[in-house]
Amino acid sequence: MGKRVPASELLRRLQRFRTKMDETDPDWRLAVIFSKVNQYYFTGTMQDGMLLIPRDGEATYWVRRSYERAVDESHFPKICPMASFRDAAGSVKAPGVVHLETEVVPLAMYQRFHKYFPFDEVRSLDRQIAAVRAVKSEYEQSLMRRSGEIHRRVLEERVPEVLREGMSEADLAAELYAILIEEGHHGLLRFGMFDTDIGLGQIGFGESSLYPTNFNGPGGNYGMSPAVPFIGSRERKLKKGDLVFVDVGCGVDGYHTDKTMTYVFGKPLPDEIVSVHRRCVNIQYEIASMLKPGAIPADIYRSVISKLEPEFLNNFMGFGARRVKFLGHGIGLTVDELPVIAEGFNDPLEEGMVFAIEPKKGVAGIGMVGIENTFLVTSEGGQSITGGHPGLMLVY
Repeated sequence: MGKRVPASELLRRLQRFRTKMDETDPDWRLAVIFSKVNQYYFTGTMQDGMLLIPRDGEATYWVRRSYERAVDESHFPKICPMASFRDAAGSVKAPGVVHLETEVVPLAMYQRFHKYFPFDEVRSLDRQIAAVRAVKSEYEQSLMRRSGEIHRRVLEERVPEVLREGMSEADLAAELYAILIEEGHHGLLRFGMFDTDIGLGQIGFGESSLYPTNFNGPGGNYGMSPAVPFIGSRERKLKKGDLVFVDVGCGVDGYHTDKTMTYVFGKPLPDEIVSVHRRCVNIQYEIASMLKPGAIPADIYRSVISKLEPEFLNNFMGFGARRVKFLGHGIGLTVDELPVIAEGFNDPLEEGMVFAIEPKKGVAGIGMVGIENTFLVTSEGGQSITGGHPGLMLVY
């Protein structure tokens, strides 16, 4: 099987996790990983199974289905088959306290697991895993750079070739998805946010990009229907003078980048709208300049917001009452990772962290202007891996 995560990479991740657990909860005894994304992070495969990490013993990946595929795909040193949790129960003594992914483990699964592992207390390990995943290795960065180059090429070069009068948002979404796959996109977007469907991303023509959604982001779109409130509307057709808002993810071998590009179809927007957009672009550059090791995300957020006058803050990072309270977010195996450029995030940035920075502003009757790119944290400031076009690309 090709595309295996190197054994040295898996070992490094497990060692860093153990170190983080020792720092944050020195008395920990057993960590259990159920979510498929975290399974992949630690083992290089994602199956119906669980990873048991005892503090004082060898980690074991117990797999219900497919054990054969797990062995074929993974360099993880110890993989065992199981038919049920009963098979794994004898391998380790259940301690009084077990650490689980409390953000993602359903109650029914917890109860089935607890039947065979009769611990007394459960504690969360979500923050510890998030902190370890936040710093990307050279291996991870290489995949994200590949994703970023696909992202740049598709949004900055290929989308203008397919925009045409009369096409619907859904038409653009379908054609854009095919182009991304052709260029090397891995085909889906993963989010850590509970019960979140998003598909390709948010695509909106004009006022559609301001329409409210349940997704915690500044943009919007009409979607296919109330049952599928994403992808794009079949009814909203592109016409001359429309702002085209395209906020989509891309990924390579599990690792994502995030990028937003805006286009103006058929004729330019008024100068005052262009000025608002350019200010969002300049805010992106300002934030990127501060993405250095040691910087505090909350300080970056406050520094930027404090300089914006009330008039500009109106509809900044959203529209109406739907403003989000961040300027950027970590990204990697999921699009929405920690840390976040927002209040409350006070741990210093580290080299190798990756952020999607997305200053945007809603404009009534026009749509969502602004920009988003994905940046690596470096000693010189944020380095964009998704291109540098300032947006509002005029397409005739």
